[in-house]
Amino acid sequence: MKRYVLLGIVAIVVIAFFALGFGHYLSLENLQASRAHVVEQVQHNPIVASFAFFGLYVLVTGLSLPGAAVMTLAAGAIFGVVWGVVLVSFASAIGATIAFLIARSLIGDWVQQRFGQYLEPINRGFETDGAFYLFTLRMVPLFPFFVINLLMGLTRIGVGQFYLVSQIGMFAGTVLYVFAGTQLAEIHKLGDVLSPGLIVALTLLGVFPLVAKKIVALLSARRRGAVG
Repeated sequence: MKRYVLLGIVAIVVIAFFALGFGHYLSLENLQASRAHVVEQVQHNPIVASFAFFGLYVLVTGLSLPGAAVMTLAAGAIFGVVWGVVLVSFASAIGATIAFLIARSLIGDWVQQRFGQYLEPINRGFETDGAFYLFTLRMVPLFPFFVINLLMGLTRIGVGQFYLVSQIGMFAGTVLYVFAGTQLAEIHKLGDVLSPGLIVALTLLGVFPLVAKKIVALLSARRRGAVG
């Protein structure tokens, strides 16, 4: 019963979001056009504005609605780099965890029951290396933010571990996007934020911990074999 109530609430909010045209307000074009006015309003009441932005960011990411990337740019354009990074870093991790829990609550148990025998190797892998896999996914910009949240909800990775690794793994990308927001006039599309070089660098940083762990495990196994 609770699952259907949750599904109903999520569906109502998502339908209202699109029906009322809120997607327009979370577009790059609208952000560029309204930046000066919004900054002026924020300066009049920065505390309320910060809480409102934080809550909206959590809502957008928690329900996997479009607009998180633009909101990250907006954080830099409106609040500056330091406070913008603080707001987005925590809001994105909390929102991601909510999306993760929604996916787990709605279909996670059913997926595990229906396909448990096929997912068992994956579940075992996440029990030992889940944090490393998630960190890699968070660091690589090619994997959509909301897809990772939803797919992780179908695994057995712990909620606390998911939140902590997401908080750390998304930090570098958050800093890049928030800083880019301070140069808003020079951005014509979201793809302008990340150059091919930055994508490669973030990918290498994301893969490194997992590769290093595998190498250490391999060397340890060979050492034990040589001793034996």
